[in-house]
Amino acid sequence: MVRRTGATGEPEVLVLHRSTPGEGFEGDWAWTSPAGCRQPGEAVYPAALRELAEEAGIAGPAPWAVDLGGDWACFAVDVPSETVVDLVDPEHDGYAWVGPEEAVRRIRPVFVARQQARAAAVPRIEPAFRPMTPADLAALARWQSAPHVAPWWDPRGRSEDAVRARYTPRLRGDEPIRMWVVEADGRAVGFIEDYRVRDQPDYAAKTRDPDAVGFDYAIGEADLVSRGFGTRMVWEFCRGVLHRDYPDAEHFLASPSRRNLASLRVLGKCGFTEGLWIAAPRPDEAADTEIVCTLDVRHWLG
Repeated sequence: MVRRTGATGEPEVLVLHRSTPGEGFEGDWAWTSPAGCRQPGEAVYPAALRELAEEAGIAGPAPWAVDLGGDWACFAVDVPSETVVDLVDPEHDGYAWVGPEEAVRRIRPVFVARQQARAAAVPRIEPAFRPMTPADLAALARWQSAPHVAPWWDPRGRSEDAVRARYTPRLRGDEPIRMWVVEADGRAVGFIEDYRVRDQPDYAAKTRDPDAVGFDYAIGEADLVSRGFGTRMVWEFCRGVLHRDYPDAEHFLASPSRRNLASLRVLGKCGFTEGLWIAAPRPDEAADTEIVCTLDVRHWLG
């Protein structure tokens, strides 16, 4: 799904009209979004970029994952209002910018239209990632204590003093774990940590994938929960940070609690597959069970 802000300030979606000849394609129904299939051996995300350029002449903006968990991978991309559409491929003979509801009405097949509706509902909020500093630790303590985060996070990290004691060595570089602040349109809204799995021996033994890169994450601000931002955040972090900084990694891992259904859904939409169930002892609490979710980097990102 390609969307922009129209002249009236309302969102608009790009639809393409099929040029396939025949009576069945006449009229105003034969519309679609930019789409296509991978070439043999081609990774999914590069294929999406290629199809977007071939079908709409759009290159440069970075699409983000809406749902990669089905037979078809659904991406969305926000483009500037002045973006020029160029129908490079003769497969289409026209295009239009229409409102999301009109796009859903026009697009066939129906399952594609439904995915467009899901993508249109995601707020136009772009995540960004910056290294965490000591000044962020008070916010980190507040986020880890938030009702929607606390059940899934180590209870040792829920007071500001405990957070400073635990995370300051990481910020100094004394521990092999990097800490990031997630920003949404410039506002700090959550955090992510990443590490080489081999640097966490217990975790490496449990996951059986020491060469992978692991990460943990949380949206700290409740107003962004259950709005599609988490999927975009995880995808953008994997694509823009982990893939850049760990170019040799073949797998990215995250292992939320088996009870954390929201996180498992986010990872599934980002192309992660569920695998091993591992024991996760927690201080002062009953042991939990985590599900190791793995992203095949070469398959999705190339």
